[in-house]
Amino acid sequence: MSFYPEKKLEFQKLLESLKGKKVAVLGHARPDGDCIGSQAAFCRILSALQVEAVCVNADPVPRRLQFLIGDTSFYEAKDFSTEGYVAVTVDCADHKRIGPLLSKAFPLPVGNIDHHVSNTSYAEINIVESHSAATGEILAGLFLDEELLIDALSAQGLYVGIATDTGQFCFPATSKRVFRLSSQLIELGADPAGASSELYEKESFAKLELLGRFLKSFKQECGGRVCIGTLRRTDFSETGATSEDTEGLVDYARAIDGVDVGVLIEDREEGIKGSLRSKESIYRVDKVASLFSGGGHACAAGLNTKIPYDSFYPEVVKALGELLNEVDSKKS
Repeated sequence: MSFYPEKKLEFQKLLESLKGKKVAVLGHARPDGDCIGSQAAFCRILSALQVEAVCVNADPVPRRLQFLIGDTSFYEAKDFSTEGYVAVTVDCADHKRIGPLLSKAFPLPVGNIDHHVSNTSYAEINIVESHSAATGEILAGLFLDEELLIDALSAQGLYVGIATDTGQFCFPATSKRVFRLSSQLIELGADPAGASSELYEKESFAKLELLGRFLKSFKQECGGRVCIGTLRRTDFSETGATSEDTEGLVDYARAIDGVDVGVLIEDREEGIKGSLRSKESIYRVDKVASLFSGGGHACAAGLNTKIPYDSFYPEVVKALGELLNEVDSKKS
């Protein structure tokens, strides 16, 4: 069985172009499970093919994802010399997502492997499959199609990428292919129970305090169809929580009965960070995020903006209201 026959030649071309080069496998800022898992797996595959490769990110690997690294080489951009390297990005919807240092050092990456519908195809070779639930899904399929050796740590990383980006196999993008690939990854050494323990059973007390503040901030907008929660910069300093501790919080806003879109707004010193999640792909939250220089998936998107909170809040509510009206008009 071939998982991605339409991407086979592009992937072969990418691998061929990387032979004899030093490769930096880049992920996006504030990396998540799909990002770290995909980076580690692709780096290890390249190493097995005798290609010198390392992983580089603008931000450090989150505490709860450290178990995916093993002996894979990971660097922060500020500590890494890019001289002599070419770049391949994974799980990055646009070039800016790799951060200012890396985007300046690698203005034209050799490869771009991603699943975001908003991907801008910014590399020499773009392997973008927006109907896939995760970049880990794409890489797992490509590796298996090429009969490449996937070790246990790589299998775990790819599995975690799939599991986290499908919401533990609950989101609409979960497909038969997702389950077939996950099954093969388990046969290759992925450990679902171990992954679940690392991801969801080692929360810090600070994160739970942050969650409490997030829940108390909830406001329902657009006739109750949008739920928005806000975290202020004092919430982080007073609880001792970090930006890593916001992972997954937005799902609580989406989970309310009658809510179509959940939103997390972080009012940080460096600006606003927004996370948007919808229950159905017809509510294209990536389009709302794009209004604020963001992007992502139909059901999951993010943004960063310098717009002051008091101005941003009504603007995003207005944009979400227009999105709901647009969908409603198409339904009627």
